[in-house]
Amino acid sequence: QVQLVESGGGLVQAGDSLRLSCAASGLTFSNSAMGWFRQAPGKEREFVAVISALGQYTRYADSVKGRFTISKGNAKNTVYLQMDSLNSEDTAVYYCVHKYGGTSNEQADFSSWGQGTQVTVSS
Repeated sequence: QVQLVESGGGLVQAGDSLRLSCAASGLTFSNSAMGWFRQAPGKEREFVAVISALGQYTRYADSVKGRFTISKGNAKNTVYLQMDSLNSEDTAVYYCVHKYGGTSNEQADFSSWGQGTQVTVSS
């Protein structure tokens, strides 16, 4: 059974950086596309970033492009989301997601979801 456990969330000030981690188990990490979605209070859940199985391809939402970086630590079965220049619009619960095969930015394509980690950015 796939398990995804996020960590690294917290309360930061605007302009600060934060790195989220997602430890994955019960899956073949080298065959897995991994990603992040987020849901802000009162808003729909939205795509943030995705990385391909071998890590050679990444895709970002326009709202985070140039500020966020997704990466995979294959030796540790961990995916990271480095978030820089945070602003209040980034306040949300961030979810780690997994799928086998190619990347996607569609929620329905991801079969496994973590419990989420809260990121709060104060202005």
